[in-house]
Amino acid sequence: MNTILTSCQLATPFETISDGLVAWDIRGKIIYAGSEKEGAHITGNRIDLKGMTAIPGLIDIHVHGGYGIAFGLGNLSEELNKYSSWITHFGVTGFVLSITGPDPDFILQTIRTYIPLFEKEFAGAQPLGLHLEGPFINPKKHGAFNPAWIHLPSLKEMSAYLDAGKGWIRQVSLAPEMEGADQVADLLNNSGVRVALAHSNADFETARRALRGKYNHVTHTFNAQSPLHHRKPGVVGAVLNSEGISAELIADGVHVHPAAMRILTRCLGAERIVLISDAMPGAGLPDGTYTLLGQQVAVQNGEALLPNGTLAGSTATLDACVRNMVELADVPFANAVRMASYNPAEVIGVDDHIGSLAPGKKANIAVFDKNLNVKMTFINGSLVYEENNYG
Repeated sequence: MNTILTSCQLATPFETISDGLVAWDIRGKIIYAGSEKEGAHITGNRIDLKGMTAIPGLIDIHVHGGYGIAFGLGNLSEELNKYSSWITHFGVTGFVLSITGPDPDFILQTIRTYIPLFEKEFAGAQPLGLHLEGPFINPKKHGAFNPAWIHLPSLKEMSAYLDAGKGWIRQVSLAPEMEGADQVADLLNNSGVRVALAHSNADFETARRALRGKYNHVTHTFNAQSPLHHRKPGVVGAVLNSEGISAELIADGVHVHPAAMRILTRCLGAERIVLISDAMPGAGLPDGTYTLLGQQVAVQNGEALLPNGTLAGSTATLDACVRNMVELADVPFANAVRMASYNPAEVIGVDDHIGSLAPGKKANIAVFDKNLNVKMTFINGSLVYEENNYG
C-alpha cells in the first residue's frame, strides 16, 4: 500500500510547494511529490501533517560522532548502530564518518572494520562512507588534531587506504601546499574520490591553483585555513573567488560569525554550500570532558574546546545548522535545506537516489514544524522517529 503525506508544505528543495503532497510505494520509493490537488488521485495510507513541512532527509558528510560516540573507537558495530538510531531525531537520514588515527596501521584497521558494516541496511540513518580528514594536513593549521598524528602525504599510504576502502572512501581532506599532495590528489581524482582543501596554510595563489585544478571541495570553510586579508587573501580569499567547487560550512553559530556565513552564501550561492555538523562525541550530551582525535576536549556551554581554547569540533546537529542559516544568515528555508540534503548528496555522488523529493528516489524524509524543529523522520518510507504530540 502507498503511504501519503498530506496537508503539508514541501521543500523539494528546488521549489517550495505550499499545498504539498508526497507519496511513496511499498518499496519505499517516492511516486509523487507536488501539489495536493494534482496528487489527489493517489490512494493509500494518508498521514495529515497539519501544515508542517516535508523536506528531503538531511545528509551530514562531515561528522566525528555524537551522543558519546567517537567514530573509530570502541565497538565499531555497536556504536555505529547506536549513532544511526540517535541521529534520526534530528532529521538526518544519511551520514559520512570522518575518521583518522595515530598511525597508518590504525587508520587501515578502522577502514577495514567499517566497510562490511556499511554494506548492511540500517534501521536508522544509513552510513554512506568515509571521510579521511588527515593525516595529510598542515601542522601549522592542525586545529583540534593531535600534531603527532600528522605527516606528509604518501602515495603508497593513500593507495593502501583506497584499496581497503573498496569504494567507500567518499572524500579526503588534504593541504595542497604539503610535499607530495599533488600526487595524492591525482590518485584521488583518478579513483573518483572528492579532494577537499583543508587544514591549509597555503597562500592565495597556491589555494586558487588547487581549486582550479585537482581540488573540487573545501573542508569547513574559514576554519583551520589561512584567513582573508586585503593584501594576503589566503585560502579563504581563494574560496570566495572560486567557481564550481563546493564548500562546507559549520553553521553552529560558534565556528563562523553570521556575517561571514552571509558573505559565503552571497559569493558561492545556495547550490555550492554544504552544511556540516563537524560534531564530536559531546553532541547531544551535557557539558563535560570528551575525547576527540586523541585529545581531551572540554564542552562548556555547548562549545567544545581544547585546553588552549582551540575549537574542537562542534556539539551541533545538522537540523540546528539549517535553522541557523535561516535565523542568523537570512537564507530562505528551501535554500538551507538544499545545503544540507541535495548538495551533500551530490558531493559524494549519491544524488541519483537520495537528497531530494522526486519520483524514483528513496522516501528519506524529515518533517519540520513552523519553528523548524524536527517532528518526524522517514527512511526508505518507514517512520523511524516521531516526536510525541507533534503539530
